[in-house]
Amino acid sequence: MKAKISICCLLMTFSFTLFAQEDAMVTSIKQRFGLYAERAIQEKLYVHVDRPFYLVGETIWFKAYNLNGASHKFLDISKVAYLEVLDIENNAVVQTKFSMLDGKGNGSVLIPSTIVSGKYKIRCYTNWMKNFNADQYFETPVSIVNPFIRFEPDRTVKGDVRHDVQFFPEGGHLVKNLESKVAFRAISADGTGIKFNGALVNQQNDTVQKFTPAINGIGYFTFTPKEGESYKAFVTDANGKRFEYPLPAVEELGYVMQVKDSTENLVKVTVSAKVAGEEPVQVYMLAHTRQNNPQVEKKFLLKNKAVFLIDKSELGEGISHITIFNEKVKPVSERLYFKRPGKQLAIEAKVAKTFITREKVAMDLTAAVASAVSNGAGDLTNLSVAIYLNDSIKSPSQQDISSYLWLTSDLKGTIESPEYYFKNVSKETDQQLDNLMLTHGWRRLKWENVLSSQIPKFENLPEYDGHFITGRILNKADSTAAKGRDAYLAALDVPARLYVAQSDQKGKITFELRQFTGPKEITIQTNLRQDSTYRFEINSPFSKQFSTTGLSPFYFDKTLENQLLTRAINMQTGNAFLPRIYTEKKATLTDSLAFFGTPDEKYFLDDFTRFPTMEEVLREYVKGILVRKRQKQFHFRMIDKLLPNTFYTTDPLILLDGIPIFDADKIIEFDPLKIKKIETLSSRYFLGPMTFTGIVSFSTYRNDLAGFELDPKVMVMPYEGVQAQREFYAPKYDNGNANSRIPDFRNLLHWAPNVVTDKNGKATVEFYTSDQTGQYEVVIQGVTPTGVTGSKSVTFEVGKRNF
Repeated sequence: MKAKISICCLLMTFSFTLFAQEDAMVTSIKQRFGLYAERAIQEKLYVHVDRPFYLVGETIWFKAYNLNGASHKFLDISKVAYLEVLDIENNAVVQTKFSMLDGKGNGSVLIPSTIVSGKYKIRCYTNWMKNFNADQYFETPVSIVNPFIRFEPDRTVKGDVRHDVQFFPEGGHLVKNLESKVAFRAISADGTGIKFNGALVNQQNDTVQKFTPAINGIGYFTFTPKEGESYKAFVTDANGKRFEYPLPAVEELGYVMQVKDSTENLVKVTVSAKVAGEEPVQVYMLAHTRQNNPQVEKKFLLKNKAVFLIDKSELGEGISHITIFNEKVKPVSERLYFKRPGKQLAIEAKVAKTFITREKVAMDLTAAVASAVSNGAGDLTNLSVAIYLNDSIKSPSQQDISSYLWLTSDLKGTIESPEYYFKNVSKETDQQLDNLMLTHGWRRLKWENVLSSQIPKFENLPEYDGHFITGRILNKADSTAAKGRDAYLAALDVPARLYVAQSDQKGKITFELRQFTGPKEITIQTNLRQDSTYRFEINSPFSKQFSTTGLSPFYFDKTLENQLLTRAINMQTGNAFLPRIYTEKKATLTDSLAFFGTPDEKYFLDDFTRFPTMEEVLREYVKGILVRKRQKQFHFRMIDKLLPNTFYTTDPLILLDGIPIFDADKIIEFDPLKIKKIETLSSRYFLGPMTFTGIVSFSTYRNDLAGFELDPKVMVMPYEGVQAQREFYAPKYDNGNANSRIPDFRNLLHWAPNVVTDKNGKATVEFYTSDQTGQYEVVIQGVTPTGVTGSKSVTFEVGKRNF
């Protein structure tokens, strides 16, 4: 009897130990995933552009919303974003950097006259986003026409075109003798879905299953692959043409998953498997919504099947990833699931239906958060508003912010008509939305990095305080990395800004530039007193990786050539007659001091008797500097203001118009009549990893070096900082000047990137119509501080003014 009790106790102890180990693995997965999610913060950018169609010579105005990928709330991590216009081969035809503040930024770019007509994509990203897949960058297509370069306006694809038809087994795999749901997507050469009849046949050419798409070429069928069989699909399109396509290979062993709503509140995940051996096998399920709300559970395969139930209330809104791991915690199956958002931002625009040319328009906006439970006023909603002529030259409208954030930003490839899935809510569209999860799903995370025991490291840091300029210091002789070298970057700027860095083991240097605006010439150098055998390589800050999303072919209706000519004339007229008042908002500085702050002494040389040499100037009336000559070389020594009658034994930092000068002889030889002022700092100054024994700053009258020749070893290069803020210009006809003879042929009537509603969710936008009659479209995008998004589009007509 005692032996039986002992055996039972031993078995219970073993069971509890095994259970504890299982819980430990689940806990470990949660902890490792949580650590990764905490460090790998996801930024989502949405960029509202003013129009979908442009001519060369026109300006693209844009507003960027930088949001937390998990919550869609404004994210104030990156202070700089990068915007590019790419052609069909991913060559950048326009590149710019612009400032972000509190998750918002706006700017503009001029379309150069040298580019050819075609489809282009505007993409936008931050430095932090460069750590992740380029498919996570924001992208939107636009059409650009160059009427000054001959182009074929209605190019069509010649000959037979084979449609792109792909099959996507649920979970990723087909396994013999296991029933699978297989989604499919069929698109034409222009990227749109096609209608067709399909048949799945086996190797004996027997029809196993027939299928047709539900919408946009997308649908699904279910079938069970048989042992020893291979399969292919035949597709017959609307023109009666028949094409053959292979199915994914059927595997001998593997996992299949099925996800469906079990009840109104539960999601059922069924895992079926064919594995080697007959011992019970454990599987893990990890579900998360954009790296939030992780749920981890463990089950044993009983009769090669395991069932997980997920409480929908535990899932976040939008797209969730459900991943199955085997007993070795290796991902074996993955699926996306969509939970409809419960709230949306209802935007209303109240504006009259008709106006005359050069008439004032006051448009009242209202933004309120609507949900299934209640409606409420928007909490200081941030909106962007574009108003443009909706002429006969049409191009597909830009995707709205809501469908982009909930669908496109988390899916791979181009989503056709994404707004459809939100405007038509029914069981049918829910099924179509689920099909979309299968055909556009992708493994967003690299699980070997996520579940690693190592803390994740990222090469590109977020530009939280300013723009990063990165590069390497190399030895001139053999191009090997120069380690531990000091580097100095400066530009001819007022006030003077000096940036320093020290190279790491790989020779890499990083300068963090604050308040660096517009085009400048920058200088980069090492300490030329000590180092003269090095060269620099400066990296482009723009991403070199590209998404897999392509561009649809460019078509232009040949019958619209006259309308195109009219628009080209109007564009040129506007550029010629409208004043270029892109008012630049100068950066408001707390002071106009140089980077080292208030100097101890400041000398305006015009207030003193002028001396013919710099040596006399410094010796006669500049306090705190001792001029010494040793071994036929001049040196400056600063008197320490904290310890009177003592001086430093090394040269101070010498600046000329903010540029470090390491040869005191050149300063002594420089004409003092070209110097406007001298500033000194008579104490140790710490800047980054460097320490200076005082600072002597010389400033010329025009802050242009006044002919001073820099050392040939100094690298001088043009560099574009973040673009200066510009205001959209439109004439006002409020002082009886509606009869002005200056033509006003604006296609873009108004652009307001920063409209903020009051506490009642209301705002007013005012503008004037132009001389162009026709239908105008108003496009509004917006986000609340709580991450609720919405959009609105309305139209109005403008008729001729009677004189």
